[in-house]
Amino acid sequence: MEQIHQKFNPYAIARESVYAKKGMVATSQPLAAEAGLGILKKGGNAIDAAIATAACLTVVEPTSNGIGGDAFALVWTKGELHGLNGSGRSPEHISIEAVKEKGYDAIPPFGWIPVTVPGVPKAWAELSRRFGKLSLKETLQPAIEYAREGFPVSPILARFWKKSYQMYQKEEGYDFAAWFETFAPDGRAPKVGEIWKSADHAATLEAIAETDAASFYEGELADKIARASEEAGGFLTKTDLEKHETEWVTPIKVNYRGHDIWEIPPNGQGIIALKALNILKGYSMTAKESVDTYHKQMEAMKLAFEDGKRHITEEIQMRYTTKQLLSEEYAASRRALIGEEAILPNAGDPAGSGTVYLATADEEGNMVSFIQSNYKGFGSGVVIPGTGIAMQNRGWDFSMDETHVNVLAGGKRTYHTIIPGFITKNNEAIGPFGVMGGFMQPQGHVQVVMNTIDFGLHPQAALDAPRWQWLKEKRIEVEHRFPYTIAQELRQKGHDIHIQLEPNSFGRGQIIWRNPETGVLSGGTESRADGHIAVW
Repeated sequence: MEQIHQKFNPYAIARESVYAKKGMVATSQPLAAEAGLGILKKGGNAIDAAIATAACLTVVEPTSNGIGGDAFALVWTKGELHGLNGSGRSPEHISIEAVKEKGYDAIPPFGWIPVTVPGVPKAWAELSRRFGKLSLKETLQPAIEYAREGFPVSPILARFWKKSYQMYQKEEGYDFAAWFETFAPDGRAPKVGEIWKSADHAATLEAIAETDAASFYEGELADKIARASEEAGGFLTKTDLEKHETEWVTPIKVNYRGHDIWEIPPNGQGIIALKALNILKGYSMTAKESVDTYHKQMEAMKLAFEDGKRHITEEIQMRYTTKQLLSEEYAASRRALIGEEAILPNAGDPAGSGTVYLATADEEGNMVSFIQSNYKGFGSGVVIPGTGIAMQNRGWDFSMDETHVNVLAGGKRTYHTIIPGFITKNNEAIGPFGVMGGFMQPQGHVQVVMNTIDFGLHPQAALDAPRWQWLKEKRIEVEHRFPYTIAQELRQKGHDIHIQLEPNSFGRGQIIWRNPETGVLSGGTESRADGHIAVW
């Protein structure tokens, strides 16, 4: 891994990797990263820092996540990697028939229908209970203070906030009154540098902290959520909240050129990144800025995504096992479909956002890869009156096709886009990484892993490299910094290439690598966001 720490950044963005020894927190918002570092300095570990950072992000980056969302984590501690699935289930009494009775043929993006049980509060509490050194009350204090006292809105945040405000203004048929009251109290989105605060959000965080999240699922907060759902004709009930459990899971992996790449198992889409890497490791990749490299990456990604869209849902209800989908034999059969021209992908037969990501590390060797989201920006547009809680719209991904594996059903976890990543080598932690952003996430994971392992880029360069994204059929979007001549050559191979001027759709990532010999940490943060690394 030495070359990863030594190569210069070949891209126009004038940032280099950051190094530290005692601790590091990387995320998309400076105030949240510094809050996590403060917890480390207070005597907390990387798990405590991750919780503090995540809680702060619900306040200082509400455009991408919130208390009413879901979370996943990969935790490295004492030489072992643990997986946490903090996603919630659909309401027990929802069904295709019940949704159709309300006049919908597809799951709508807004309102109460796509709302699933939020998993974030219990995920924080469970991480704290099992691996934290400080109390949940201590780790949530920085977020409580920012919510009560306010914070100056950062540039990228202001841009997303304004877009959401304009979108909700144009939407008809949904009640966004509580959202506007909470997030646009002056009749508009807050501008860069303006102070935004929410006493309701602070009080909710205090209730979560003082009860280890019990208030959210069993107590006063649960009552408020259930009451709001009932009054609006939603399906979510207090019983749904009471039944929610955070699940510890065994992470899944593939070995890629001597490195183990780890993801959370389904219902998450991390398996898509692993499937693509399984296909790509059959090729020798030496030149990054090469039409052949990009062509093979794009073709492998398309094939992996088609499998994912067809087969991923809650793991117990999948028709094929993770082992089948990640087998070497199946990867070889998919690799054989890749030729010199772009193809229209189809799912195979293996038997025959809005999101925030953060990474933390401490001097003891603990490392956390953590992600949480409300899904589409602020989520469903539903805000629980008097709480500041913006509810997620994760149920939007359910299918209304009764033959689809991810078909809507009561008490079910849906296909989930948010995925934390982790790399180990020879049973030693290299570190956490992630690229948030809807269906860009597994594509970002593949690009970051290859930038690191195949092309020897250090963390910041691995993130700054121009990105591409497959959308559907043969359509590929590339960033405006993507090499123009290669884009032209890819078009000649049959790819439908489109240059995207805005970087927002290409994900936002964080990386922390640890040198196993010295313990020195090196990190990169997202230049497409208000990214920041806090170090000690």
